[in-house]
Amino acid sequence: MKILDRYILKSFISTLLTVFAILYFIFILQGVWLFISELAGKDLDLLVVVKFLLFYSPKMVPLVLPLSVLLASIMTFGSFAENYEFAAMKASGISLKRAMRPLSIFIFVLAGVSFWFANDVIPKAEYKFLNLRKEIIQTKPAMAIAAGQFNDLGQVNIKVDSKTGDKGEYLDNVTMHVKSNSGYENKTVIRSVNGELETEESSSILKLHLFDGNYYDDVAAKNYEEQKKHPFIKTYFTKYTMNIDLSSFQNEGKDEEKITNTYGMLNIKELNYTIDSLQKALNTEMTSNADNLTLRLGNLLSVDKNNALKTSPVDTDSISSIVRDSLQKVEAAKYVDKAGKDILKGFSYDNQSRILQSAVDYTNNISFNAESNDLSILNQVKRINDHWLALYEKFVIAFSCFLMFYIGAPLGAIIRKGGIGLPIVFAVGIFITYHFINTFGKKMAQEDGITPFLGGWIGSLVLTPLAIYLTYKATKDNGDVNFSISLDTFKDLFASVKGRFNRKKEKYNKKQL
Repeated sequence: MKILDRYILKSFISTLLTVFAILYFIFILQGVWLFISELAGKDLDLLVVVKFLLFYSPKMVPLVLPLSVLLASIMTFGSFAENYEFAAMKASGISLKRAMRPLSIFIFVLAGVSFWFANDVIPKAEYKFLNLRKEIIQTKPAMAIAAGQFNDLGQVNIKVDSKTGDKGEYLDNVTMHVKSNSGYENKTVIRSVNGELETEESSSILKLHLFDGNYYDDVAAKNYEEQKKHPFIKTYFTKYTMNIDLSSFQNEGKDEEKITNTYGMLNIKELNYTIDSLQKALNTEMTSNADNLTLRLGNLLSVDKNNALKTSPVDTDSISSIVRDSLQKVEAAKYVDKAGKDILKGFSYDNQSRILQSAVDYTNNISFNAESNDLSILNQVKRINDHWLALYEKFVIAFSCFLMFYIGAPLGAIIRKGGIGLPIVFAVGIFITYHFINTFGKKMAQEDGITPFLGGWIGSLVLTPLAIYLTYKATKDNGDVNFSISLDTFKDLFASVKGRFNRKKEKYNKKQL
C-alpha cells in the first residue's frame, strides 16, 4: 500500500471512528430516556443495566452508521480541499478518482460487515433485549414496587418503607389501598408489619404475603347520622395472602409493536421461511372466505373462484371486488320488485314483515362478516409486509454505506470545508431527508399503500441519482473539481439580506426620533 493510500485511509477511519462513537453515545442516551421508567427506582444491579443497554444498542447501528459515513466523508474530503491537499495530488498527477480508490475498497468491506451485523447480531440482541425486559418483571417481583413511594398496581396502591433480600422480596411496614370496583374510591386499607413477595416465571400473578397486620374496611352508612361517625370494620390477621395481576403493569409504557415484532429477531433465512408460511396461511384464509361467501349467498352470487385464486397472495382487490358485488346483489334483494310482491302476496301482513326483516338481518350479517374478513386479511397483509421490510432493511444498511460515501466525498470537495461546523449542517440535512423518506416509505408499505420493496428502498432510490451526479462531477477531467456551486454565493446572499435589514432598521430608528 502506498503512502498516500495509507494517509487517506488513516484520515478517514480515524474521523469515522470518532464520529461513530459520539453519535452512538447520543443515540444510547436517547434509549436510556425512552426506558427510564423501567430502569429508575427499581434497585437494579449495575450489571443488569449494562446488559439492558448492551442488548438495546445494536439496533441503533442502522441509524448511526450511515450518518457517520456521510459526516466522515464530508469532513475528510472537505479538509483535503481546504488545506489544498487535492491541489497537491493533482500537481503530482493523482486524480480524485484515484484518491477515492482505497476508501471505496474500505467502504465495500464495511458494507459487508454491516450486512453481517444486521443479519446475525441485531436479531439475537433484539431477542435477548425483549426477554430481559420481561425477566426484570417476572423473575424479580420486587422490581414492580419501589420503596418509599406509592406504587399503582392495577386495583392496588402499595407503599413499603424498605426492601431486603437477594431479590428485594422482603418488605417492611407495608401500607395498601385497595380500590373499589368502580376504581374511584379506596374503601379498603391494609397495614402490616412486614411482607413477602412470591412469583413464578411462567405466571404474571404476584403473590403478596402480609404478616402481623390489620384490615380496615369502610362500612356503607344507612343514613346521614351514621355516616358522620365514619364506621369501619377492623380485622386483625397473622398472615394474609393477596394475588396481584402484573400483566397490565408489564405492558405499561411499552410500544406494543416492539413487543410483538418477532420479525426483528429473525435473520434472512428465517424471514424467508416465515414469509412463505404467512403467504400460505393468507391463501388458505382467502379461499375459505370465498367459499363461505359462495355458500351463504347461494344463487344470488356466481363466483369464478379459479380467477379469484390466481391473484397475488397479498392482493385483496379480487376478494374485495367479489364482496362488493355480492353485497350489491344482496342489497338489491331488500327492495321488493314486482316478482317479490307477487310472492309476498301469499303471506299475511305480519309474515311479510317478518320475512323482510329476516332478509335485512341476513344481509347485515353477510355485510358484517365480509367486512371482518377484509379486515383480517388486511392485518395479515400488514404482517407480511413487516417481514418483507425487515428483510430488505438488512440489504439497505449495506447499500447506505456506499450511498452516503459517494454523496459525502464529492460534497466535501464542493464545500471545501473541514472540521465540525459546516459539514455537520450538510450531513444532518441530507441524512434527515434520507431518514424521513425511508420512514414515510416504510409506513406506506406497512399499510399496504406501496409495495414493501419500494417502501424499504425508497430513500436509497431517491438519493442514488444525487450520489451518481456528485461522483461524476468530482471525478471528471482527472479530478478537476471546478463546480459552479460556491459558498461565496450564499455568503453574498446573506450579506445582501443582512444589509437590507440594517438599512430598514436605521430608517425605522430615524422615524422614531
